[in-house]
This record gives sequence, C-alpha cells and structure tokens, in this order.
Amino acid sequence: MIEAAHGRVVIVGAGMAGLSAAIALSAAGGDIVLLDKAEAPGGKVRQISVAGLPIDSGPTVFTMRDVFDALLAPIGARLDDLVQLSRASCLARHLWPDGAALDLFADIEASAEAIESFSDRQNADGYRRFCVDSAAMFETLQSTFIAAERPNPISLARRIGPWRFDRMSQLRPFSTLWAALGDYFSDPRLRQLFGRYATYCGSSPFDAPATLMLVAHVEQAGVWLVEGGMHALACALADLAAARAVEMRYGADVADILGDGSGVRGVTLSSGETIDADAVIYCGDVSALASGGFGSLDVGVSEVPAPERSLSALTWSAVARTSGVALTRHNVFFSDDYPAEFDAIFKDRRAPEKPTVYVCAQDRDDAGRLNHKAASDGRERLLILINAPADGDERRYSTGETKQWMEKTIAQLKSCGLMLDAERMDAVATTPGDFSRLYPGTGGALYGRASHGWAATFRRPGARTKVPGLYLAGGSVHPGPGVPMAAMSGRLAAAALIADRTSKPRFRPAAIVGGMSTA
Repeated sequence: MIEAAHGRVVIVGAGMAGLSAAIALSAAGGDIVLLDKAEAPGGKVRQISVAGLPIDSGPTVFTMRDVFDALLAPIGARLDDLVQLSRASCLARHLWPDGAALDLFADIEASAEAIESFSDRQNADGYRRFCVDSAAMFETLQSTFIAAERPNPISLARRIGPWRFDRMSQLRPFSTLWAALGDYFSDPRLRQLFGRYATYCGSSPFDAPATLMLVAHVEQAGVWLVEGGMHALACALADLAAARAVEMRYGADVADILGDGSGVRGVTLSSGETIDADAVIYCGDVSALASGGFGSLDVGVSEVPAPERSLSALTWSAVARTSGVALTRHNVFFSDDYPAEFDAIFKDRRAPEKPTVYVCAQDRDDAGRLNHKAASDGRERLLILINAPADGDERRYSTGETKQWMEKTIAQLKSCGLMLDAERMDAVATTPGDFSRLYPGTGGALYGRASHGWAATFRRPGARTKVPGLYLAGGSVHPGPGVPMAAMSGRLAAAALIADRTSKPRFRPAAIVGGMSTA
C-alpha cells in the first residue's frame, strides 16, 4: 500500500495515462498531485470550440472498455455510472473513388455478407478466417504482453510457452501486415481497408508487422459511442480522481523534473514553483524527456529519431453542411493509390496529394441518424483528418498552405461522393507544427515510435526508469498509443510504483522495457 506517510506522488500530464495512474494510486491512498499545462484534462483527448460548438479533436474511437472496467473496479466505481455508452452496430463506413462502399459491423456474419455483396464469396470467407486469426493473436498477447510489464523477445516466448510454437507462429512478426492480408483478401480494396489498422499505431501497413492484425479484433470486440464525446470520458475520470482526493492542478506547466541518479525529488513549474515529491510519474512523450525538455536528468531513455517517428496529421475541426453520402459516426474515404500515400509520408516526408480521409460525424449515431446536438442551421460537427509526416519541428504550414491541403482534402471527399459546403463551413486546422507545439519533443508524431519491423515493438520504454522513483506512462511507452493502451500504461506505472514502495530496498531499479500498441 502507498500511505500518506510515504510522501507525495506527482503525476505530470492529465491525459488518459495520468488520469488512470491517479485513479489506480488512489485505491491505495496517499498524497497524489496531478499536473497539466492545459486548462482542462484529456491530453490528446482534446476538444476545440468551433462556431460555439465543442468538437472532439483527438481520438474518437472508444474500444476495450474492459480496460476501464478493470481500472475502476478496485475503487468500487463503474464506467456506466460515469458516462453514457452505447455499443455501435456499424463500426465504420468505407468509400472509394470508384463509387464502391462497404460498412463493417459488430456482427461478423453481417460484415461477411456485406463483403460478399461488395466483392465475392472468396473474400467473405477470407474475412471469416481473418477474424479467427486476429482473435487468436489478441488472445495470445493480451495477458503475456499487452496488459503485462513488457518482456523482451525471450521472456515473451517464455510467457507464451516455450514449446507453443503454434502460438508463436500465429503472431507472424516477420511478415508485413500488407503481405499477410494477401492471404485473406484478393480484392485490393479489402487489403486497403484492413491495412488501415496500422495507422491506428501511426504506422504504414507496408512496414508494420502482421501482428497488428489484432487491431481488427479489438474493434470487432466492441466500438462504443460516448455521449458527449471522448472528452466527456476524460472529464468524468478527472472528476472521479478529484473526488478521491487527488489534487488536480491545471495551467501547471512542468519545466523540470528534479533529482539525480539516487532518486527523484520533485518538479519545478515554469512559474518557478517547486513541488517536492517522493515519486513522479511522467506521462508526456519520452522524446521530450530524452532531449532535455524537462532538465538534465538522465533517465535512460532515448529520443525517437525523426525517420522512426510515427504519423502526424492534418486535421480540421469543422461545422459544415454535408450531402451526397449518408454519413455514419465513423467514415473512411480511401484514395485510389495506397502505396503512394505512405511513400509520400514516410519516404518523401510530405502529405499525400490524394489522401485517405477520416471523417468523424459527431452528431450522428452509428446508423447515421442526426441527433439533437446538430447545429440549428443544418450543419453538423465533423473531425476531418488526413495522415501527414511528423515534421512539425522542421517546417511550418503557412495559412495558405493549410488552406491548399484543405482544398485537396475536400476534393478527395468529393471524388468519393461526399460534398462539403465550403462557403458555409467554419473550421479550425491543426497541423504537424501545431501538434509539435502541443506535445513537445515529438515533431508532431501522435503515436511515439512507428511500429515498423518486428523489433520496433520492443523499443518502447516501460514504466520504470533508471532513476529510482521516476516512472513513465503514456502513448509513447508500453503498451503503446490509443486511449485504452494509454490508460493501461498508467495502471502499469502505478503498479510498478506500488511494488517498488513495498519492496526492500524502498525503490528497486529495473531495466528499461518497452511495448506495442493496439488501438
């Protein structure tokens, strides 16, 4: 147990990792202070006001609710008591420039029937096999890797079972996701659709390992719609933490983490205030810590080199009138040349001329019905996103250039049938440069290190650092990016801290460990 007599724990960052760490630690008691430079909780789960309407402008897909059920159970709380959730029957709508459209559903057979109508029976059967295999991957890694302190390749094999070669081979770490999808789908549009799951980890399907097939199972197991948006979830968790005596301080910009090789001592704010602490959980990007963004403390982590960064994005939080396509909550408008997209981003380091576009229609349910939150003038709230290189610390997107990319994005949507009334649209753009300023040290990378190659998954640091009392959490560490993974990293950091506090000696230094992302 962590008792008040053991001193203070400072958590840097009130995103999903920091909020989860605070709630997990509150189950054991103690003096906990949660700091964030923003004026509201959420981190990347942020909200932007456009035309007087709040728009979720970060993650919009909520999966793996069991992660939050497990977080809340020890304190006797329930997720359903914090936010109103409804399970989506339609996972997403997918459209192509040739006029083709395909919905995926929570029901596997419904999706298989849709795929057969969209393509043919062979590809529908391939989808059924794909679902079986992606579920097996997730089952193999859920307890041995994702929810556990990150192993190295040898210890992972030991956890799975040293003689379970069948389960190890199912993971297909040496095959790319794109190549593996060819075993299930002869239709290139379906390879494109399921290859997109690599982007959930900020990666290219042409370089990411086939193990990321498990992302498909994560969505298949349940996509949930949160009443009030994802930011409402962050606010509910923050309110819960505050109710459990966690001191919540917003507008508190941490400038320095204090300590030396013998241990951490606290933090200093940009205002000059020093907050003493016996332990610190840092929930920002590890590159900011490694590059000296929080002082000269050597914590044993490395900055992610620019070529190894994950995807960034160009986004527009918009209020607009739409026509031509019946939108559902989650919509993907594919380009007609997927390899060219990722060559542009990762090789040429520029946004693609004809991008795949994600549109979250936040006033619609999964059946496409507009709800009462739609703007009174017939416009609706949209988050529009295209992938871009994480070069925000190297270049700036001018207002004119950002406008040009918006025009290209609108043109791409139009090629797939969706019309946006640009003359009556209010929009706020966020560029890689903006993300770089919001999340220092990243260059705008939204997912930490790209999951390219089998070894990348083992290069994310884990909860412990070489400085006693300093722990890491967030999307750039194990088990990776995404709302549930970040929340899980917060629990892992809290568990490591509790374990070290109850061990002899008081803190136990451990090797740096890493992880993989799933959603």
